[in-house]
Amino acid sequence: MKLTSLLVLLLLLVGSSCISRKQITYLQENENTRDTIYPILKKNEPYRLQVNDLLSIRTKALDPDFKDIFNPVGEADPNATGEERLYYDGFVVNPHGKIRVPILGELPVLGMTVDEVREDIERRLLADYYKEEANVFVTVKLAGIRYTIAGEIGGSGSNIIYRDQVSIVEAIANSGGVPLTGDLSDIIVIRQYPTGQKVHHIDLTSIDAMNSPYYDIKPNDLIIVNPLPQKTIGTGTTGLQSFTTILSVVTALTGVILLFIRL
Repeated sequence: MKLTSLLVLLLLLVGSSCISRKQITYLQENENTRDTIYPILKKNEPYRLQVNDLLSIRTKALDPDFKDIFNPVGEADPNATGEERLYYDGFVVNPHGKIRVPILGELPVLGMTVDEVREDIERRLLADYYKEEANVFVTVKLAGIRYTIAGEIGGSGSNIIYRDQVSIVEAIANSGGVPLTGDLSDIIVIRQYPTGQKVHHIDLTSIDAMNSPYYDIKPNDLIIVNPLPQKTIGTGTTGLQSFTTILSVVTALTGVILLFIRL
């Protein structure tokens, strides 16, 4: 009877400690809606600029000299490429919420969208320097989406993706993916706002995550992936690993008990 009870307890521990398929599968569909068109309901608010954001500003005009002023070629380091070139040529939002632009000087941009910044620059140029016939064309973009990811992830650290829109699944994949021991059901996103930072949660095991306002990441997001309880208690990620671990513990305890009984 004692042996049977011990075996039942062992099986219960193994079953509760191994990681199930549902815990490690992204964006699971409901059984009744599988293979159907899934409507995307969320409406993303445009990103509003924060301190330390890096902007890329480019212009086109009939006057080539004017164009070159706004489109530097990395004169601080002509050999710089990629992110380094953006560092030298970009326009960073300073602690006062302004960018320093040639000809126009310092412009307040904190809390504005990139489209609003573009419209403001075009308006200032046409009002003070050029007429409509100059065909001034301004492009303002964020110099990539930078985010930091930590916790139970293949490659933690800061990364940058040169896109206008990036989902949290893409950001995770770009960082090496979440291992079997990562908790996909409660991904933490710490996001910056003009009034401070806020903590958000998103469940990536559900297809409903695609409608979350935190499914698409924003610049300077901090993404944290916590471990599953199975890793915390150290029982293993698969049934075999859990069985081996628990069996070793039970064997050791049984040996200690038998030793005390003989004494």
